[in-house]
Amino acid sequence: MQCNRFDQPNSRREFLCNAGSGFGALAFAALSGQSLFAERPENPVAKQIPHHLGKAKNIIWLFMEGGPSHLDLFDRKPDVNRLAGQSLPESFPRPVTAMGEANSPILECKRKWEQCGESGLWISDWLPHHHGIADELCVIHSCVSDGINHAGGVCQMNTGAVFGGRPSLGAWVSYGLGASSKSLPDFVVMKDSNSMVVNGARAWGSGFMPSGHQGVLFETGNEPLRNLNNPKGVSEVQQQHKLAFINRLNRQHYEGRESNTELEARIQSYELAARMQAEAPEAIDIEHEPEHIQKLYGIDQKETEVYGRQCLLARRLVERGVRFVQLYSGAGSKWDSHSNIESNHSRLCRGVDQPIAGLIADLKQRGLLNETLVMWGGEFGRTPMSEKGTGRDHNPTGFTMWMAGGGVKGGQTVGATDDLGLYAVDDKLHVHDIHATTLALLGLDHTKVVYMHKGRPERVDLNEGHVFEGLAST
Repeated sequence: MQCNRFDQPNSRREFLCNAGSGFGALAFAALSGQSLFAERPENPVAKQIPHHLGKAKNIIWLFMEGGPSHLDLFDRKPDVNRLAGQSLPESFPRPVTAMGEANSPILECKRKWEQCGESGLWISDWLPHHHGIADELCVIHSCVSDGINHAGGVCQMNTGAVFGGRPSLGAWVSYGLGASSKSLPDFVVMKDSNSMVVNGARAWGSGFMPSGHQGVLFETGNEPLRNLNNPKGVSEVQQQHKLAFINRLNRQHYEGRESNTELEARIQSYELAARMQAEAPEAIDIEHEPEHIQKLYGIDQKETEVYGRQCLLARRLVERGVRFVQLYSGAGSKWDSHSNIESNHSRLCRGVDQPIAGLIADLKQRGLLNETLVMWGGEFGRTPMSEKGTGRDHNPTGFTMWMAGGGVKGGQTVGATDDLGLYAVDDKLHVHDIHATTLALLGLDHTKVVYMHKGRPERVDLNEGHVFEGLAST
């Protein structure tokens, strides 16, 4: 007798009969090499979205949360020091600042600068390891955002809007390209401490899209994913049999509830978790990486160990098909430096400089840099005017990001800010333009990656972005 609805068996004989059938399936799977787990469902829409000539297949986004100072890292402005201690010249429109300090004097930049690589990019002494990767970087000096505070800035940099509710860039990439790995998430998020990113999980959420496109948060520390190993005393055969049974129950419960994307996403997450038990332990195991590779990322040093581990893990994940990996440095807005910018940025730069340079070098030596777009930046920059005498306020009107790999032309600068680094003046790139250009580098036409929501065609750029072709190599 075959029991199809998972009812309670009427006898011990019936139970043993059905259990025996299950073990037969296990044996068949072992002999055939096929998995007992349900195949990961493909996104049917992704195949309908036209692809173009973008070279990138995946993205690693290095997010410096809190707003790193472009004026002290990449955007050298001699006039800042020449006018230090003076008020902003009358020729400059008065900005609206987050903290509202009025008539603050310009704050000196204490950095030493060097023109690096054959391209001669200016990089400060806060990032000495970046000097060696200068020719891989395309530095964008003219970024613009609408978010004057952290909540709005982080939200817009991730989702395109200063208010929550829209899908994050990683969700759009997952939606547009579809899954590449059957056993790992499309979109992975990591942060460098137990502190939460501003806005929490909304920063990597799927908004009005199906929940399956949202990011999966990996934990900090040596165990990014918990509960990957079977409980003590539970064999592999027992675990597989239990997971197959639970999967059938979940699918039965789902019948008639297909419109509930939250339920569908949860079931898919359980199925993905089961597949990850088989493959993720190898993917996240960086201890078997050669010693020289671990040193390249700075894992052997206390200051760089955390972000070094995450950068190395990001490389391992994109190697295995993860589409989008986002690494937060300074989770909890620690790059925010309204005072004591010298000690704040000195510490944070030491923590990320070598790991980031190691990531670029490692991707390049493995032949992965051409197909991996690496992005760096925060939700905004900092003002040339001081705050509290030792810090800088938020500056969304002109700040720096950089990109490398993924078909980007390295060793160049794009756009410019004014003589004090306050406003973008040439080739302004709003967040919407950055998102549109990012999709283009992945081979996606941002005007064709559309999701219908309540009868309205929605796009990553809110119908306002343009692709800046000057970033791409010919």
